Amino acid sequence: MIRGHVGWVALCCLALGGNACTPRNTTPEQKPAPEQKENPAVATTLECSLSVPPTLKAGQPVEARFQLTNRTAQPLFVLKWRTPLEGRLLGNDFAITRDGTEIPYQGPMAKRANPGADSYVAIAPGASVEAKVELSLAYELTQPGRYRIAFRNELLDVADKQADVPRIMDQFRPMPVQCPAVETTITAP
Repeated sequence: MIRGHVGWVALCCLALGGNACTPRNTTPEQKPAPEQKENPAVATTLECSLSVPPTLKAGQPVEARFQLTNRTAQPLFVLKWRTPLEGRLLGNDFAITRDGTEIPYQGPMAKRANPGADSYVAIAPGASVEAKVELSLAYELTQPGRYRIAFRNELLDVADKQADVPRIMDQFRPMPVQCPAVETTITAP
């Protein structure tokens, strides 16, 4: 008999508790992400190019030249991280294949704190910045074959005002950049 009363009491509590029949949102309320202001002029006018020697002998360094050109009428401030503008590879920043087979990245991976102002490069209107990076230090490029090399990363942060940099990581404004892939043939020594 006690069991029957407990069931009725529980049922009454649920009914009187209000919202007893409506589902509850059990996931925490998510705040909208900070608004990412996008500057369409910036997003379409930073040009990227990549070049490598057309042929190399196995064992020779494979050096890629990476260039960004500012096609806007204002200076742009680009975070150098995860680009050859850093002067060395610190992540899997290139998609490289040999005769259609992917070559895995074997170099260092960097974990970082927020950037400083020196982590950005200013590119004046109409100007270019470029850097060379030795790909064979981080990718196995010693086998003869046809290699296809493409820059895979977007630019992690691009600003059009110097006062906006440096930014903390959760305020980065990334920008995709189309950098046409290049090819080289590595021949036997």
